[in-house]
Amino acid sequence: MGRTELVFMMALILLAAFVLGWLGHWLFRKVNRVDSSNVAELDHMASALHQAEETRDEAIAYLQEREAELTGRLGQTEAELAAAMEGLGNARRESEELRAYIEKYAR
Repeated sequence: MGRTELVFMMALILLAAFVLGWLGHWLFRKVNRVDSSNVAELDHMASALHQAEETRDEAIAYLQEREAELTGRLGQTEAELAAAMEGLGNARRESEELRAYIEKYAR
């Protein structure tokens, strides 16, 4: 095989590789082509996702606000409970003192 024949064979092989690559690319694009109905469906899904994310953000903000409100109420209730328990303790001590006083002078 001479030099000219080798160059000619290599050119044919490169041309065949190019044509096969081009045909493969064309076939791939033909199979994976996106229809306008698919684009419309994707747009609808994107808008639904965006709306869902906004709703989620609003729900998170509401829950955080509600949690802060309930935490404040809990702190207030705990303070009231502590004051009531202290008052109850004072009342018990006072009633014990009065019982002791009554028993002392009732005899």
